[in-house]
Amino acid sequence: MNVLVTGGAGYIGSHAVRRLLIDGHHVVVLDNLYRGHRAAIAALAPLATGGRLPLLKLDLRDSDAIAAALKEHRIECVMNFAALTYVNESVTQPLEYYENNTAGVISLLQAMHAAGVRRLVHSSTCATYGEPTEQFIPIPETCPQVPINPYGWSKLFVERVLMDYASAQPDFAFAALRYFNVAGSASDGCIGEDHTPETHLIPVLLNTALGKRDSATIFGDDYDTPDGTCIRDYIHVEDLVDAHVTVMQHLNPGDQRFYNLGSGQGLSVRQIIDAVKQVTGIDFKVNKGDRRPGDPPKLFANPAKIKAELGWEAKVKDAKTMVEHAWAWFKQHPDGYEK
Repeated sequence: MNVLVTGGAGYIGSHAVRRLLIDGHHVVVLDNLYRGHRAAIAALAPLATGGRLPLLKLDLRDSDAIAAALKEHRIECVMNFAALTYVNESVTQPLEYYENNTAGVISLLQAMHAAGVRRLVHSSTCATYGEPTEQFIPIPETCPQVPINPYGWSKLFVERVLMDYASAQPDFAFAALRYFNVAGSASDGCIGEDHTPETHLIPVLLNTALGKRDSATIFGDDYDTPDGTCIRDYIHVEDLVDAHVTVMQHLNPGDQRFYNLGSGQGLSVRQIIDAVKQVTGIDFKVNKGDRRPGDPPKLFANPAKIKAELGWEAKVKDAKTMVEHAWAWFKQHPDGYEK
């Protein structure tokens, strides 16, 4: 299949490109390289036919240029990972998030409409759920969606746009996949996670183990959880992209699908810290800090729907394996893709 991967030079997008290439699909990458990495695409090029992996430096809002690219490459499906994703940044720069995440997808849909592309697998987020009450833990797709920040709202608005567009275009099919905490790196070490700034827990801990940070901080250790620290759902990035491929293969005209993507179990901050120390063999410094406003004690997915409908479930559910794969990448690339 001919697949356009938007945001394909980013963390999750590049792993999706890798998987699609391994499966024999023809892939075209679209990324404005604001936070994506050209080096990630270069690392994946040998997997492509003839060693050629097209990288289009375009923004989602370049609708006409994207429509032309869709036609030129005879694209049959779009996987959309292009988005701004920092919650705190979305609070201070809300217009940028609505323009990029919401208006950007509208522009993408206009391009797809013009080019006759009728299949979209879209990256959504568990942030659309906001702070679910205890009765909705683990979180099902039926949990009320009440975001608490512009990032979550920018993604929820897209889900509404997709439903309205699909209702007006019966041959259009889409899936909106609501992620939980994505972790790990490619199991063969060819690509990995490189964010600036880095806010994800496992990379922060690994950078601390590498000596790139003086210490890490636990934000609250007095929650009503077994060890007092927050519990979250971590999903290995390769499991995540496996779900994308599975969904893509099952999309039929008229489909409107919504799925949670998570392991279905929670891991505490303390459990992640212990796994990182075990894998690296480094007993780095960890400080105890105050709770952060809006941090619920427990957030993890109920992924039963996608298992029941498509037979998919996460294969990696232990912290150690996720950390091992991430550590392999960080040891070889302590400065990320820059060196």
